[in-house]
Amino acid sequence: MFAEALSFLVRNLVSFLILNLLLRFYLQLARAPFGHPLAQFTVKLTNFAVLPLRKWVGSIGGYDTATLLLAWLSALLMHFVLLLLSPWPINLLTPVAAIGLVMLSLVELMRLSLYLLFATVLVQAVLSWVSPYNPLSPMLDAISRPFLSPLRKLIPTIGGIDLSPMVLLLILQMMLQFALAPIEQGVFQYIVIA
Repeated sequence: MFAEALSFLVRNLVSFLILNLLLRFYLQLARAPFGHPLAQFTVKLTNFAVLPLRKWVGSIGGYDTATLLLAWLSALLMHFVLLLLSPWPINLLTPVAAIGLVMLSLVELMRLSLYLLFATVLVQAVLSWVSPYNPLSPMLDAISRPFLSPLRKLIPTIGGIDLSPMVLLLILQMMLQFALAPIEQGVFQYIVIA
């Protein structure tokens, strides 16, 4: 019971940190405006770890690699601790387990990135109906535009309503359920069997 509660806390707290690191990375990648309090919160929350790491890890190709590396290391550490707390006998010192941990952490980053995009599109769609000129809209638009623009070219608006966010949300759900979940399950079984 204690191990389950500790696993719950570890997963949620570290996932919150990873989501903020990924949001920081994607905001910089999309060149989104950082004037909104949510963006400022994300930067201030992650500065404690990102700024010292930037002294050692420079940007590559203009990408904030320190932030992305920190998100991956956080996911790696989270899955290491979760496997230690799991009831299954797992030898984490084998090369198979090390490869499995690396794969689990990469899948975690992809999963949380998809959840972040899902939340962005959902909030943006709701705001377009209830508060279209909300200060959060430019930031959300900067993140979702690369994914919604191709869909908007394929899917015409019907009665003045843009259906591309709904299509993107369905695609993201399918990716989470039918692509990433089986991969994560397979990697976990690979580690347990080894």
